[in-house]
Amino acid sequence: MFRPEEIIETIKMIRMENLDVRTVTLGISLRDCVSKDLDELKENIYNKITTSAENLVETANKVSEKYGIPIVNKRIAVTPISLIIGGAIKDLDSEEKIKACVEVGEILDKAAKKVKVDFLGGYSALVHKDATKEDIALINSIPFMMEKTERVCSSVNVASTKTGINMDVVKIMGEIIKETAFRTKDGIGCAKLVVFANAPEDNPFMAGAFHGVGEGDLVINVGVSGPGVVRAVVEKLPDADFGTLANEIKKVAFKITRVGELIGREVSKELGVKFGVVDLSLAPTPARGDSIANILEAMGLEKCGTHGSTAALALLNDAVKKGGSMAASYVGGLSGAFIPVSEDSGMVEAVKVGALSLEKLEAMTCVCSVGIDMVAIPGDTPASTISAIIADEMAIGVINNKTTAVRIIPVPGKKEGDIVDYGGLLGKAPIMKISKFSSEKFIKRGGRIPAPLQSLTN
Repeated sequence: MFRPEEIIETIKMIRMENLDVRTVTLGISLRDCVSKDLDELKENIYNKITTSAENLVETANKVSEKYGIPIVNKRIAVTPISLIIGGAIKDLDSEEKIKACVEVGEILDKAAKKVKVDFLGGYSALVHKDATKEDIALINSIPFMMEKTERVCSSVNVASTKTGINMDVVKIMGEIIKETAFRTKDGIGCAKLVVFANAPEDNPFMAGAFHGVGEGDLVINVGVSGPGVVRAVVEKLPDADFGTLANEIKKVAFKITRVGELIGREVSKELGVKFGVVDLSLAPTPARGDSIANILEAMGLEKCGTHGSTAALALLNDAVKKGGSMAASYVGGLSGAFIPVSEDSGMVEAVKVGALSLEKLEAMTCVCSVGIDMVAIPGDTPASTISAIIADEMAIGVINNKTTAVRIIPVPGKKEGDIVDYGGLLGKAPIMKISKFSSEKFIKRGGRIPAPLQSLTN
């Protein structure tokens, strides 16, 4: 039960500090949709999604209105498409396989629009050790799928602590990202494409959400976010030592997470669907005051990206996890502080003034979720350089046994210092500086970087 003073405090968080439930995501298994006939597969997928999610948006809105808590996004995550498409495309040639995959992507988009969700994730492949013909076909189809859809998100898991890094697919992904940027306006398709190490199966956040093979038929996962709330707490303690600061962040993370679990369980109950997890991630928006960078600056940094930023982010991430995990029985997904550039007004400002570089951003990803996120780079960046950026981030995830990811946008026609404006939650991004030195020979080696010693845990 919530005490009256807690309710008043929550209302203040919502009205003055941008507290919201960032997403309610319905996970849907498509494994019972498998067919050797492509048309039947598409029909099965469309019917399963539209039937399972027909009341999702209406129910989420009803619960939001009941409790006065904003639910920003309603989303769907489905079984990775590469796992269910094999039978329908196995006898096709390479070009026909790609065309068939795109048709499935278009069906996913049609279903997402029918049930009025913001995004649908799961146009995905899990290739952290090796890739099947179906995996490669789906990966090669991503640019063409992005060109023809609006709400479908894609992810590719290319590494894990147990298997190492699949450098063959890392190489391909650099090329896929370049092609996706070329085929979509200002490279917007790349904002819906994530490359993962150690991808979680229950992540409710886009663009990396998919419904893992260990999940049931249907599940509700919720992502709650409150950077503004945490920033307000930190600003009230300008002279506190770090132990006190961490303790206060834990307390507010506990309160934020309780709100998220309340909403998630209520939506689950109304839909008659199992409740899954609360994702504790602090996800910023372009709105002023709703910034992870501003939290770090409130701790005493002149600008995010200066020396001390990694330590400050480590404290924040740890405190949020500790507080949130005490508030919910089931915590999952990514559960950490996100540091996307374009979606965080404080990060954008830090890049503009030269405080935050891509190299410093990479260092900060060692202690947070998720990785190099919503970073815009010059459109003429070589595919091999993009692959090398991915490889670096995958190494951080594999060695540290954590989820890391890359969502990077080589914006056609843009150069360092330019701005690309996507609007809405995606915000605007300054084009960041990339090293002029080549990684091409390194990426051409291919093969698999072996799993680290810490993978031997049995």
